[in-house]
Amino acid sequence: MESTITRVAATMIVVFLSIFAAYQVAAVFEPAAFALFAIAIVWPLQKALETKLPAGVALLLTVGVTIVVIVKLTSMVAWGGSQVGQWLTLNLDRFQALYISWARWLEAKDLYIAGTIADRFNVVWMLRMFQTVALRLNSVIGFSLLIFIFLAMGLLEVRVVGANLRSVGGPTGERLVAAAISASRKFRRYMLVRTAASVLTGLIVWAFCAFMGLELAAAWGVISFALNYIPFIGPLIATILPALFGFAQTGSWETALTVLLALTFVQFMIGSYFEPLFTAKTLSVSPFAVVFAVFFWGFLWGLPGTVIGVPILIAVLTVCEQFPQSRWIAELMSSKPPPAPDRTAEARAA
Repeated sequence: MESTITRVAATMIVVFLSIFAAYQVAAVFEPAAFALFAIAIVWPLQKALETKLPAGVALLLTVGVTIVVIVKLTSMVAWGGSQVGQWLTLNLDRFQALYISWARWLEAKDLYIAGTIADRFNVVWMLRMFQTVALRLNSVIGFSLLIFIFLAMGLLEVRVVGANLRSVGGPTGERLVAAAISASRKFRRYMLVRTAASVLTGLIVWAFCAFMGLELAAAWGVISFALNYIPFIGPLIATILPALFGFAQTGSWETALTVLLALTFVQFMIGSYFEPLFTAKTLSVSPFAVVFAVFFWGFLWGLPGTVIGVPILIAVLTVCEQFPQSRWIAELMSSKPPPAPDRTAEARAA
């Protein structure tokens, strides 16, 4: 009993120290986590290229393809954001008139505090928000450069690390290697389904906004596509923003409500039906655990944490599955119910 309590206490201390270190040294751990995630996804390409090309050439091609894909996605997001920023700049008077009208209407209802909030929530504030986002995007360049350095170094050592784990770790090393292989497959499945869902979401949002006569329909589609990679938080933002801008464009709350309800329905159907339908057999992770991971890692690492939180959760649960002492954690966090007991076998045994 005492040894069990000691192991539990030691495990809790290690977990707490690991979380504290992840928070304090986020500048190193964040890009390392993204690099490991990227290695798991692109390793099949690297492995296939090495069968036909020298290892160095295969590495350059793999990293080059990864950079091209990331740059393309980033440029799409930047284009969508620039379109929204330009539209906002060209319609300053319209926004200001709407905010003033709303503030006066609230004051007529004796809601002076809300009117004060409306006065402060003006176009200047929105412009500053977009400028802040643009400044933070500049820091993404250095962050991405560090990720690519880790990625290149990690791809060179995948086989070496696997061999060392098997040689030094014994049965534990074999289980860790098996966990890494299983987690890599789950990562690829996760990204495949997430990408398909993002493309579908972007196309539907673009088509619906164009049908409603909203400006920047293509930009809203691209933004929805990009934000869908951030579980829960991204779809929420991609739903509210078009509704707000629809209200600013038309001045009709009915139009804004229609856009909000329609896009909420789209996000709900894709996020609650389409994605679980294709990922349940592979991931089988509790929705509560997914939400907790998104907000927990978002608290530790900010926006990057919301993106990498679910892959980290998948990796941790996959490692727990490989060890009898921690398998209960994976079963507890699974979305699959436990298998029903075999009543026939029990009756025969009786």
